[in-house]
Amino acid sequence: MNKKERIQFITETLNRLYPETRIPLDHEDPFTLLIAVLMSAQSTDVSVNKVTPALFKLANTPIKMSKLSSEKILSVIKTVGLAPGKARNIQRLSQILVEAHDGKVPNSFEELENLPGVGHKTASVVMSQAFGVPAFPVDTHIHRLMHRWKLSNGKTVVQTEADGKRLFPETLWNTLHLQIIFFGREYCKARGHEETLCPICSKI
Repeated sequence: MNKKERIQFITETLNRLYPETRIPLDHEDPFTLLIAVLMSAQSTDVSVNKVTPALFKLANTPIKMSKLSSEKILSVIKTVGLAPGKARNIQRLSQILVEAHDGKVPNSFEELENLPGVGHKTASVVMSQAFGVPAFPVDTHIHRLMHRWKLSNGKTVVQTEADGKRLFPETLWNTLHLQIIFFGREYCKARGHEETLCPICSKI
C-alpha cells in the first residue's frame, strides 16, 4: 500500500471497530473534563475514574473547588500518579478560573495552556471534546501507532501531531484521536505486539 491507501485503510478499519467514540474519562461538563484530563497524565483512565466521583461530590465547579485546600484535594486523589502536584494545580487552576474567567473554562488553546498543570495535550482534549474545536491530541498510544504505521518519524509528539493534522482531514481529528487510542489499547500494544494478529499492522 502507498501512504494514501494506508491512510484510507486505517480510517476505514477504525471506523468499523469504533463507530462510537465516547471519551473514557467520566465527566459532566467542561470543568470536570478539564480536571479529569489533568489527572490522567501518567495515570490510567480507570484510576482517574475511581477518584473523580468523590472529588466531584465535594466540588464540581471552579468556585467550590477553589474553596478546598490542596491538602483536601490530595486526600481524595492520592491514588493517582503525581497526586501532590496535581492537587496543587487543581486548586490554583480553580482559583484562576474564578478570578480571571468568571468561573468558566476558557475555550481557547492559549488561555487553557496558561492554567497550572494544563499542557498542550490536555488543552487539545478539552478543546476537542468539550467545545468541538478540531484538535489532534497526541498521547503515548497515538505517538507509537503513528510511527508504527509509518505515518510519522516518531521523534517528538509535536511532529506526530503535525503529521496527523497534515495526513488526516480536519473533520476526522476529534473522533480519530480517540479511535487510535482505543485501538492502541486493544490491538496494538507497546509490549507483546503480534503484528500478524493486528487488524491494521498485518495488512499494511
